[in-house]
Amino acid sequence: MTDLAVHSPYTDAREAPVLLLVGSGYRPYREYILAAVSQHYRLWLLDSHEATWQLRYCAGATRVDTRDADAVREAALAVGESLRVVGVFTYDETQVVSCARLAQDLGLPGSPPEAITNCRDKAATRATLAAAGVPQPASVVVTTAEEALGAAERIGYPVIVKARGMAASFGVVRADAAADIAAAFAAADGADFMDLPRYPANVLVEEYLTGPEISVDAVIHDGEVTPTVIAHKRLGLEPYFEETGHDVDARDPLFEDEELLRQLRDIHRALGLTHGATHSEFKLTPRGPRLVEVNARLGGDLIPYLGLLATGVDPTVAAAHAAAGRRADLTPVHRKAAAVRFLLPEGRCRTVEVVTHTDRFGPTVHETGITADPGDELDLPPAAFFTRYGHVVAVGEDMGQVQEDLREPWRLLELRAEALPD
Repeated sequence: MTDLAVHSPYTDAREAPVLLLVGSGYRPYREYILAAVSQHYRLWLLDSHEATWQLRYCAGATRVDTRDADAVREAALAVGESLRVVGVFTYDETQVVSCARLAQDLGLPGSPPEAITNCRDKAATRATLAAAGVPQPASVVVTTAEEALGAAERIGYPVIVKARGMAASFGVVRADAAADIAAAFAAADGADFMDLPRYPANVLVEEYLTGPEISVDAVIHDGEVTPTVIAHKRLGLEPYFEETGHDVDARDPLFEDEELLRQLRDIHRALGLTHGATHSEFKLTPRGPRLVEVNARLGGDLIPYLGLLATGVDPTVAAAHAAAGRRADLTPVHRKAAAVRFLLPEGRCRTVEVVTHTDRFGPTVHETGITADPGDELDLPPAAFFTRYGHVVAVGEDMGQVQEDLREPWRLLELRAEALPD
């Protein structure tokens, strides 16, 4: 636990506004958030694990089982006895519902827990938005492979078979024909990510949406929705939906797309979202934008970081302000292009080392990150998801140059590994 005076502009630590940060996440993808937000708020971390690297950014930390809402509430109340807590902040998908309840219990800003629950439950999202007249793809809840087959036959192939409550594209499979349904249902129903909850009817069969996929990060203040980042998603490893990269351009014309912005507002209003941050995914279909899903948290995969690089305005700080009931200034400082590429193995292997070839960097390569240690075993879907060995980030004035510099990212970060039998 660090000294309360560290990073504080206040002579009396009791005067410093404190954000309760519930969960801290995977350091290579989340440390930038703590680094940024700690410049504006005193962070008090509530986490299931002993704080280590997080301490340089936090006023203090309490180790508590974050799966136990009562224990988290008691820990939060203990912090509030000595410090001025102004909000509850999380970007952890497993914590969004319990944090909404915690904020409500403490009388702090936040969207109603029911609204957050309707985001977590993808079937509830579809039902709520369909009732509000927001255009939706066909979607059917199923409990067995046989029901999934019947739903797919009614909707028409190809279809998406997905877990009802997962995240990070876990348990999302495209089925092109009846022969694919049993395996797709098993993959969706068996998906497990960060102990997210299962539902008795755990799988959705949905209409396959054609067109490029984007994500829109936004902040909400008193019900007003403002986009902060629009990212164009790159996917690989069909029929799965492993995310391999994101492209962000501060000059993206989608920031002025009336239909996209209208749907974004309608979605948030229908779900009852009033304060906080969201990450919504859309397909740009020939019939217009169609929602894939909406998450009541900041985007992952370094997307908010790309937004910062592209605009000079930090979406993570804007999200923290929203958690504290404050409105952020989102006026861009500059308008650039930024992108990230994630590196996956060619097959099942054991990592020997990851080598960075700086001599091969193009002019816009900004940084690299290595996320596999020697001895780590890596694999590809459906055996394993999210087993990346590194990433490369680029930023520049021109998106074309950024994309060119990231065209062969495996040449910049080389995986040396021992092949293992499938």
